Amino acid sequence: MSGQVVQVADGDTLTLLVGRQRQRVRLASIDAPETGHGRAQPGQPYGQAARKALADLVAGKTLTLRCYEQDQYGRDICDVPLADGRQANRLMVAGGMAWANRQGGGKYLRDAGLADLERQARQQRLGLWRDPKPVPPWEWRWKCWKALETGHSTPIC
Repeated sequence: MSGQVVQVADGDTLTLLVGRQRQRVRLASIDAPETGHGRAQPGQPYGQAARKALADLVAGKTLTLRCYEQDQYGRDICDVPLADGRQANRLMVAGGMAWANRQGGGKYLRDAGLADLERQARQQRLGLWRDPKPVPPWEWRWKCWKALETGHSTPIC
């Protein structure tokens, strides 16, 4: 799929203008900190930093993505190669702006090399790894958002 990046929603989601149609794209194999969606779904530490990091890499650029499938929200799940041969998915993890997506026992992790990139970013305390106990987004969505939805208090958000 080829088009111009017209919006970056967060650290792992962008909108590509393909012809005259907007296509929502979720970066494959990564999960970035949540930016938040109002009071009921607050954002995580580094959520806005991750969004900015992805925007710095892709905003306004015309790219050709490698897509695998669509998720339950209708987003295309894609690798995002850049013109210089690097890949946005890998750069986000290497810079400490996203996790290698191990949700569901790793069934969403198509790029096994991301685990090493995450380990290196963690060792160098880059980005979200500056936090002594960063909470993976898949746990944040469950522990924070679900707790707030049911009216329970939670110390993580």
